[in-house]
Amino acid sequence: MRLEKYLENKPLYYDKIDYARMPRIYKKIKNSLKIPKIIHIIGTNGKGTTGRFLANALYLNGYKIGHYTSPHILEFNERVWIDGKNITNDFLEQSHEKLQELLIKEDADSLSYFEYTTLLAMIAFSKCEYIVMEAGLGGQRDATAVFKKCLTLVTPISYDHEAFLGSSIEAIATTKLNAIQNNAILAPQKYDKVYEIAKNLSLEKNLNIFKVDDILENIDREKVNIISKKLSLVEYLKQNLSLSIAALKFLKIKYSIDNFKELPLFGRFTRLSKNIILDVGHNSLAASSIVNELSGNKYIIIYNSYKDKDYKNILKILKPIALHIEIIAIEDKRIEATEILKVTIENLDMKYKSFKEINPSKNYLVFGSFSVVEAFLREYNE
Repeated sequence: MRLEKYLENKPLYYDKIDYARMPRIYKKIKNSLKIPKIIHIIGTNGKGTTGRFLANALYLNGYKIGHYTSPHILEFNERVWIDGKNITNDFLEQSHEKLQELLIKEDADSLSYFEYTTLLAMIAFSKCEYIVMEAGLGGQRDATAVFKKCLTLVTPISYDHEAFLGSSIEAIATTKLNAIQNNAILAPQKYDKVYEIAKNLSLEKNLNIFKVDDILENIDREKVNIISKKLSLVEYLKQNLSLSIAALKFLKIKYSIDNFKELPLFGRFTRLSKNIILDVGHNSLAASSIVNELSGNKYIIIYNSYKDKDYKNILKILKPIALHIEIIAIEDKRIEATEILKVTIENLDMKYKSFKEINPSKNYLVFGSFSVVEAFLREYNE
């Protein structure tokens, strides 16, 4: 069965997850896999852009490099990036065939969508020297946590996926930081509790955990400023750039300004046109970052949300920059009922209507999740 059809038979999300399944199945096939050096990225926000900054820099430094990110916006190929471009359909199919040969049918069929595609990416990355691997929703129990890593990067940790990670920053941070195996670098954190937990873990498990400022020197900070100005980076992308450069410094890989020639992943504060900004942010921390960047201006916000997101708080944060909300239709059983979302918007004393079309004279922010950006792009590009 071809990969596209095979993945269609796997649910994307589960109410409950068998956390023992991925380690158990990986143990059976690990000796048949060639695992390059892995840089693991965990956290709540900024994993994708941090990873792409780092992957691009390694590639332009002459390394064979793979970047595994998720989810995708329009095409699955976006998840598997090798030496400067998304994987081809043919290479995907070849990797799928190899993985099917390694797994017994019972194991292959039992793997979740993300677990299977994580192993699929490892097959595709077999000739790489480094893999930049982004965790999914978790930390120590994530499918990406089964592999041996040379370094872990920790982006800002905040509230998200509470049903799986816990309802407090302490629980969320502990689950994520427990994925660290040996060495880690922490981006600036909103909550001091994250630093406290990291310090305790470093003592308990003899881990080397650094902050970005422990590694970057003044010359590095100057380069960050030059690159940020050159690429017109907003503040949170600038922080992601700093974390990626700290990783290069830790790995003793020389870099130059020319190693950062492009903007990071599409959909991360992307200006689609003069009056449209796209951002796949989908939690309160992402909303706060957006408001900080757009403060003083007003936007029509094209929005929708999954049921398990704290959309009331997200909309409250976005309110100072919102002219009104335009709810975009999304076909997904995980999306909140439109009537419930409307009531929430009304209770926040905000106005709303259904998204129909773009008015060229108005400014828009498309925000809410990968699904929101995907739905918008499909309508916008028709």
